[in-house]
Amino acid sequence: MAGSFLDPFFSPILSVPPFWGILIISFLVAVLMSFIYKWMTDQNLMKSLKEDIKKSQKDMKLLRDNPKKMMEIQKKAMDSNMKYMMHSMKPTLVTMIPLLLIFGWLSANLAFYPIMPSEVFNTSVSLVKDINGSVELVVPDGFVLLSNSSQEIVRSSASWFVKAPESLKNPSGDEYSLEFIFNGKSEFKNVIISTSQNYAPVFETVKNSDIKVISVSNRPLKLMNLFGWRVGWLGSYIIFSIIFSMLLRKIMKLH
Repeated sequence: MAGSFLDPFFSPILSVPPFWGILIISFLVAVLMSFIYKWMTDQNLMKSLKEDIKKSQKDMKLLRDNPKKMMEIQKKAMDSNMKYMMHSMKPTLVTMIPLLLIFGWLSANLAFYPIMPSEVFNTSVSLVKDINGSVELVVPDGFVLLSNSSQEIVRSSASWFVKAPESLKNPSGDEYSLEFIFNGKSEFKNVIISTSQNYAPVFETVKNSDIKVISVSNRPLKLMNLFGWRVGWLGSYIIFSIIFSMLLRKIMKLH
């Protein structure tokens, strides 16, 4: 699990199934956003602007045969709409950075399934273009390398199949380091074996090396199946957030 200052707040959510974890976080964030929106906006003004926009839209339908008058009403509606958008933009800007941090935490903790004990997974490296040779993989004790340790570079990449250790030393997960050797230089990639929602970054960029990216094949975590559309953490968060935001706006009478 990626280290983050959000861990003390959100880590307990990892003890529940991912579906409920995303649901809980979506609800908490929607509540927070709703209170910030209410606090940072003049709701009387927002209500007045919204009523002006609705009235202008209604008037324009009645003035279709009078283009000149209709244009005047349309301009008024556009002015009211612009003021409404400007006032609603303030809380959006304030909450943007916290929301991005939360997205980062969700991506690091609820985007993939963990690699389980005895599970066979794939690891691969991407190298700079037009480079030849072979890359050697060295695995820690307890892992079983199911491919040749030395793999030829094909289309700027090399990959291996590896079997994870059969048991855990730490109930919350064991962290290991895979070693990739190319031209006498070693690069390392951490991998976590766990039965809980705990995994290392799936993709890692390598600097100042012929090896550019190292990846591990954690399976993407799908939380819902909507008529054949298997939804991951981001889609699920968006769906839940829209539902909760609509309900909270009605309950809190937000405009």
